[in-house]
Amino acid sequence: MADNDVRSSLLDVSNLAIKTKTRTLVADFNLSMKRGDRVGLIGESGSGKSMTASALMGLLPEGASAQGSIQLAGHPGNLVDASDKELQKIRGKDMAMVFQEPLTALNPLMKVGRQVAEIMTTHKVVATKAEARKRAVELLASVKLPDPERAARAYPHQLSGGQRQRAMLAMALANDPGLLLCDEPTTALDVTVQRQVLELIQESVAERGTGLLFITHDLSVVANVCDRVLVMNNGRIVEEGSTAQVFSNPQHPYTRGLLAASDLNATDAEGRLFTVASAAAYTPPTIEDPQAQPQAQAEAEKPAATAAPQAAAEGNQLVISVKDLVRTYPVGRTALFGKPGEVQALRGISFDVAAGQRFGVVGESGSGKSTLLRILAGLDQPTSGSVQVAGNQIAGAKEKDLLQLRQQLQIVFQDPMGSLDPRMKVRDIIAEPLLAPGQKVDSAKHRRQVAEMLGAVGLPAEAAERFPHQFSGGQRQRISIARALVCQPKVLVADEPVSALDVSVRAQVLNLLSDLVDDYQLTLVFVSHDLSVVRYICDNVVVMNHGQIVESGTTEQIYGNPRHEYTRTLVNSSMSLREELASR
Repeated sequence: MADNDVRSSLLDVSNLAIKTKTRTLVADFNLSMKRGDRVGLIGESGSGKSMTASALMGLLPEGASAQGSIQLAGHPGNLVDASDKELQKIRGKDMAMVFQEPLTALNPLMKVGRQVAEIMTTHKVVATKAEARKRAVELLASVKLPDPERAARAYPHQLSGGQRQRAMLAMALANDPGLLLCDEPTTALDVTVQRQVLELIQESVAERGTGLLFITHDLSVVANVCDRVLVMNNGRIVEEGSTAQVFSNPQHPYTRGLLAASDLNATDAEGRLFTVASAAAYTPPTIEDPQAQPQAQAEAEKPAATAAPQAAAEGNQLVISVKDLVRTYPVGRTALFGKPGEVQALRGISFDVAAGQRFGVVGESGSGKSTLLRILAGLDQPTSGSVQVAGNQIAGAKEKDLLQLRQQLQIVFQDPMGSLDPRMKVRDIIAEPLLAPGQKVDSAKHRRQVAEMLGAVGLPAEAAERFPHQFSGGQRQRISIARALVCQPKVLVADEPVSALDVSVRAQVLNLLSDLVDDYQLTLVFVSHDLSVVRYICDNVVVMNHGQIVESGTTEQIYGNPRHEYTRTLVNSSMSLREELASR
């Protein structure tokens, strides 16, 4: 690519519309990009972001069609009218895409190196297959895979999530495309891996002069990566401009609402997170002074410090006590005459949780969080050590001994659709924990309790007669919370309860959880890899890594002055909207 071509026109989209037989999904979409531009396309689920990207790539699902004009540098025709054969010559060569979930985008039956090489041989950019294989290893090295030759010989399932995403990026960049589309490429990654992948994407497109269209619902990521931003709502662009301009001085109410709900460093006059509904009172950060905020937001720098009045009132009464907890799992032999191996999921951890406390468990994939959660809930047994929850000894307990625990500890899971029975009506889902073995069913009482819980989580009474699929993701999570609280437990365990939600819904659910913890005097154990969420809702935190607690303390101690190297890495890798704008 010649130097004088670096800032030439790359992509021009005019009046793009995407329709099905019954509805319009995207309307009047316009975008102009030059080589080297980094543009963010943001919006919530259903806004039309991914459908727009699919139209640009000529990959619309069956039943959807595009109208308008898509012009790509080097191709004189309108890509909307191009045949699939013509688009196949463009995809992977002149424009390429990195998807959200690489495990579904990569061929599970083909080694990674061969998949990268195939991109080059298909478009005939290398002379021989041997040259393609050699170049594939070089590309895997360029995306900083630790052992590129070994990665080339591996199948996708043998790589970690971050490594698979790096392999996807290597494939996308194999033929030096002019345009790179990234559709939520870091949503499923841990914070440290997310930071690494984002830096890698920026370095790669800068070296090649590639245009980047970055699609996401995470505004802090856009502030980190993009120079320009388009805000999409209900299939239309409602605002666009430079990232600094749009994020510091939003003109459209929806943009302000997204910013307000994304900014976990800001709270309203009542100490609650802003939502789209309450965003009118939100003051966006300014580039000149990103920490400047109105009085109502001043306490946001230490939101969790006032979050647990019960903990102090209850004194040192312990609800959870874990001592020297070890959990080891056997694994099969790796050789015919080899010894069976074992995996140490938990390596002698100890901690206490006082009544009324909001206790955060932070760690990345493989840290042992999920194993700890299963043991606390009585769904798994420790190899050794002592675990007491609400007066129940877990170690060595039989299922019949855990009936009381089932009433006193309830869990809200990450994916409500996966934890709610799709064949049951909401009334039966919420009432199910009330059905204790051997006790007579009091239908009238159960109906009253279900109605009370629906009201407590902000759902209408008629929701009881509907099925889970008839609700949005945020509403389904409210149903999960109602189900967890209907039997009035002492302990609520929340396992990544907002990681699958849009930012505006995330703020609503976090506010709801915070209110219910106070109203029902619950002890909250909040498990997450999202440090900003834990900082808002928890007052004490333990940091886990490789089955050990590497640091523990109050939220402000952990975040303000982390002592362990791993904790510092986590804190430095996490993204907040204000900090990303400040570093621009």
